[in-house]
Amino acid sequence: MKRIKLIFAAFLLFSGMITAQERVIDKIVAVVGTNPILKSELEAQYQQMLAQQEPVNENTRCKLLEDLLFQKLLLAQAQKDSLEVTEAQVEQELDRRMRYYLGQFGSEEKFHDFYGKSSEDYKAELKDNVRDLLLAQQMQGKITNDISVTPNEIRAYYNSIPKDSIPLISAEVEVGQIVKKPGIKPEAKKESKEFIERLRQRVLKGESFATLAALYSKDPGSASKGGLYPSVQRGQFVPEWDAWAFRLKPGEVSEVFETVYGYFFIQLVERRGEEVEARSLLYFADIDPTDLLAAKMALDTIYTKLNADTVTFAEAAARYSDDDETKHNGGLIVNPFTGSTLFAMDEIGQYDQNVAFAIDKIKIGEFTKPTPYMTQEGKQAYRILYLKKRTEPHIANLVDDYQKIQGAALNKKQEEAIQAWIKKKLSDNFVRIADDYKSCTFSNKWIN
Repeated sequence: MKRIKLIFAAFLLFSGMITAQERVIDKIVAVVGTNPILKSELEAQYQQMLAQQEPVNENTRCKLLEDLLFQKLLLAQAQKDSLEVTEAQVEQELDRRMRYYLGQFGSEEKFHDFYGKSSEDYKAELKDNVRDLLLAQQMQGKITNDISVTPNEIRAYYNSIPKDSIPLISAEVEVGQIVKKPGIKPEAKKESKEFIERLRQRVLKGESFATLAALYSKDPGSASKGGLYPSVQRGQFVPEWDAWAFRLKPGEVSEVFETVYGYFFIQLVERRGEEVEARSLLYFADIDPTDLLAAKMALDTIYTKLNADTVTFAEAAARYSDDDETKHNGGLIVNPFTGSTLFAMDEIGQYDQNVAFAIDKIKIGEFTKPTPYMTQEGKQAYRILYLKKRTEPHIANLVDDYQKIQGAALNKKQEEAIQAWIKKKLSDNFVRIADDYKSCTFSNKWIN
């Protein structure tokens, strides 16, 4: 049972995830301290496993019950230790969950049809459960957050793995980039803001938002639809967009506001809990070709310095790159799938096909010449790519895969600390399990 990941990965734990047809007559199947475990909680997790097509067997419910027993034990100890979570933390987690749920259904209407209640009512029902889960997470953090592993422990962990069980690591690459974005002249920026303000005034005077968006918006995601976004969850767009969308009343038009993409104004069509339907118009100054050429020429100079070894790639990224996400990381691109700077070959293709194509033509330690690049904001720029590392498929070893082995060793040490903590706390907390589940084989001694 992977307890280290249990609390932090928990997402769909509650009885609300069971359909009306599958709903069971609720009863208490276990109690830890003063915290009961309901059969509906257990069934919710079981139904989620089925929905995700995870393998189940006759012992699955017993394993799920032990996971819930651990969660309730954490909660009981958190209550004894007077741990607290703020209302803001609870609301943030509730909002995150509701965005996920609504995203799965596609609309507020479908959500309501499925549950027979609005997302706001459902959110209110989840509040106590979410507060308990956050307390349990906090308690688990007290147990594991200060645990670390030394180089000797990492080496000992690796040496303890049977030779025929050492994992195979697929081919991976580590890639860096230095980005140069063309500047926007102040007068051009001023003109674009004044232009979109004139469009906003036309809407306020009664002209069709949809027509103006179709004619002038530079947002490829909505211009062809008259600026309409029929279903946007909170957090899906940039914070400035959300700040206006979730405080407007239906029919109201926002002020012009600036984002990394350019200038916007929006009109709310309808709000449905944590989802809005809105029209959006984006405008920004076109990049002057001379400014784009200047960005390329700046990178040409950096490219010359890199090849002459007068500056390292990490130094050049820190000094010259316009990419805030990589410049303070030695220029290295972070893998969004894993959080590390290593990409498996299939992952680099999913991340950016252009990167995968470019690094295929260079050797380790080499750089590409400045090439055109479209930023995440959809703006033209140039960049230099750098292949820092490329590994072949291999059996994991301490030289090439130290971070992975370190993570596994740390996880094992945290798991051992969790097991020791459970053993100690079971003697201090009341635990009762219903007769129907006393035949379960548990990893820990929940039944005395």
